[in-house]
Amino acid sequence: MTTHKSKPERVVSLAAATDGKPAREKGLSDIAYDQIRRDIIRCVLRPDEEITESQLAARYGFGKAPIRSALLRLAQDEMVVSYPRRGYVIAPITLEYVKDLFDYRAIVEPAAVRLAIGNVNEAELRELDRISTAGYIPGDRESEQNFLANNKAFHVALARASGNRKLASNLERLLDEMERLFHVGLSIRDRTEEMQHEHKSLIDAMIAGDVAKAEQAVVEQIESARQMVLGAIMSSPKLQQVSVTLA
Repeated sequence: MTTHKSKPERVVSLAAATDGKPAREKGLSDIAYDQIRRDIIRCVLRPDEEITESQLAARYGFGKAPIRSALLRLAQDEMVVSYPRRGYVIAPITLEYVKDLFDYRAIVEPAAVRLAIGNVNEAELRELDRISTAGYIPGDRESEQNFLANNKAFHVALARASGNRKLASNLERLLDEMERLFHVGLSIRDRTEEMQHEHKSLIDAMIAGDVAKAEQAVVEQIESARQMVLGAIMSSPKLQQVSVTLA
């Protein structure tokens, strides 16, 4: 298959990927939250980096009140850690954290795929796949963001076809939480062609109604993504500077 290096089509907006509020309904604290969260996910604000309300207010052009509100929400999301009288630290990426997220996904997504067998629309699924594997530019955060949003839409569509709204909702939230890890992995090399093959194997198995092959395909996808992230963390001197701990 041909790997496309152009920036991917965007089917999911940043607002939709966060709290779903239309821009006109967002207050300053919502906008501050979205912008800081975006930069945490993209590792512009690096794991384990110390930040303060004053620093972020100057950086993003908000007053301290919206920044404080945004940081409280980000602390609830476990994206920052609060230290009294010191400020905040961007949540570190630990190997235990990586393991927990991928292990949980390996439980949730195969179950969703199994339930979705027989309920998927082949034409819609292949169109979603076409968009979600259209390629990205490694290291270009906007390109990676669009690619990840489209890829998330593909996997969430499969989960929704299961008919279990709770299962689909859990997978969607999990993919949101994993986005920072994917940015780390995608920045190292282009996995587009591999993902095209992985998606095709999964779709073919689902359309054929082969539950065992479909589950195997999605487990292999998850493991490939895990190895991509771990490989990026362990092999890149640049990423070693982005504090990744063994705790």
